[in-house]
Amino acid sequence: METSWEILSIKVIYGILVLGALLTFAGYTVLAERKVSAWIQGRVGPNKTSLPIIGDLPVIGPMLRNLGIFQPLADGLKFLFKEEICPGHVNRFHYHLAPILSLVPALSILALVPFGQYTRDDGTSSIPLILTDLDVGILFIFALSSLGVYGIVLAGWASNSKYPFLGGVRASAQMISYELAMGLSILPVFLWVNQPGSTGGLSLVQVMDWQANGLWMVFFQPVSALVFLVALFAETNRLPFDMPESETDLVGGFHTEYGAFKFGIFFIAEYAHVIVGSAIFSILFLGGWHFLPGMDDPWPVGWLGAVLSVVWFLFKICSIVFLFIWVRWTLPRFRYDQVMKLGWGKLLPLALANLIFYAALASWMDFPKA
Repeated sequence: METSWEILSIKVIYGILVLGALLTFAGYTVLAERKVSAWIQGRVGPNKTSLPIIGDLPVIGPMLRNLGIFQPLADGLKFLFKEEICPGHVNRFHYHLAPILSLVPALSILALVPFGQYTRDDGTSSIPLILTDLDVGILFIFALSSLGVYGIVLAGWASNSKYPFLGGVRASAQMISYELAMGLSILPVFLWVNQPGSTGGLSLVQVMDWQANGLWMVFFQPVSALVFLVALFAETNRLPFDMPESETDLVGGFHTEYGAFKFGIFFIAEYAHVIVGSAIFSILFLGGWHFLPGMDDPWPVGWLGAVLSVVWFLFKICSIVFLFIWVRWTLPRFRYDQVMKLGWGKLLPLALANLIFYAALASWMDFPKA
């Protein structure tokens, strides 16, 4: 039996690894954004940055340079060593606090996101790789994710400038509009999972356990998946929903007055929210780390199986992140009135009708078994 100190040590090590992995993943998502956009537009993308020693290697050096592997390191150092300029007209305390408030919620959600499973050597039980599994996990995640908009709103207000202020107002209105549809879209999921005789709860691990050896939730509830995905685009302020930035009419939006490292924090926070949102979508609708619909997981017992389950889960996350990037460089930016009309006039009624349909279905028939 593990002692409380051993369990605490494992949790701390796992938390540090996941935190470091997320920040690294966010940095390389920027590289993926630039490479995919170059591919869509028929360009090459970053292919010049290199390190002195590794770049001189015969075959590996040119290959890594052409792939742009060292570009995130160069971008990070550039933001770190740029001169930090604070405009004289800003509210200094809130101006410096805003980037932190934008990044912290995405990092905090990691405590509730399972990334894989560890099966004991005797094969008797599986342990999810998660810091804490709460019965109200999805509610806690929604509460934390909604706090991310405070950093954007605070940045717009503290800048004491018209364009950033408009960007902050747009961010708050957009969050309210699409948070309602997103919340309604996941209610049928947990209504479906919490079958009669189950323990109940709003745990993400429970949703994945329900999808094991059966069809993924996206096949049972495609409308919920669609509404959640569209709302996720709006929640992360990605094109075509980037109203808080909208360079065409707001210069740079909420971060117009920001530069150097503080702007880099906003940049990393956006991609961190995209990665975490992709992970939650994969858990709710794509079976998480489970292999394929209707198939037993091929993961062996022990740590090898745990690593393979994490790798498969990361593959699903990367696929959804690729979708985010693809949509950004394919669709034009919506107008603000179109964004509000889509949220209130289309998405919210669709999510409400979807909830009523599955609630009526649950009252008329037994829940299907996975």
